[in-house]
Amino acid sequence: MTRLEHRVHELTVGQLAERSGVAVSALHFYESKGLIRSRRTAGNQRRFGRDTLRRVSFIKVSQRVGIPLSDIRDALATLPEERTPTVADWARLSEAWRSDLDERIRQLERLRDDLTDCIGCGCLSINKCALANPYDRLGDEGPGPRRLLARDGAGEPALSTAGGARPAQHDDDCAGPCPPEDGPA
Repeated sequence: MTRLEHRVHELTVGQLAERSGVAVSALHFYESKGLIRSRRTAGNQRRFGRDTLRRVSFIKVSQRVGIPLSDIRDALATLPEERTPTVADWARLSEAWRSDLDERIRQLERLRDDLTDCIGCGCLSINKCALANPYDRLGDEGPGPRRLLARDGAGEPALSTAGGARPAQHDDDCAGPCPPEDGPA
């Protein structure tokens, strides 16, 4: 392959960013994580093979469905170098991720369904809250806004933020005014 032919089949980082819709900084990050590779010119500029455009698209789609970058890197490592991922590659790799995605969907559905028990007061620590306080664990710690209070070295309640002032104690676990459990939010 002549030098001119080699250049025609390569993209600068700017061209790759423009064509893929991914920021240059993200491409540098992907490269640092081993997701894509470049070669360096005599002037130390990055040059990417045209197959990298398809790999970046593969990364974007995979991220969009929630696949961690480490899993994406492992998947791309199974492909031959300098070859674009094909439809068959995507089918094989995405099938391997299917059970993990199905479990995430089940978790999100449970989260969505559990939200109907939340009364919306903001404290999320009533004894019915299956999200933030299952089995009323915070109630066992005593009265007051348990999530806002932390224990200092002497075991005394202290504000868990850097604000310095202690919040007023309430008879329930709410950090603010809470509607009655039986009433509307």
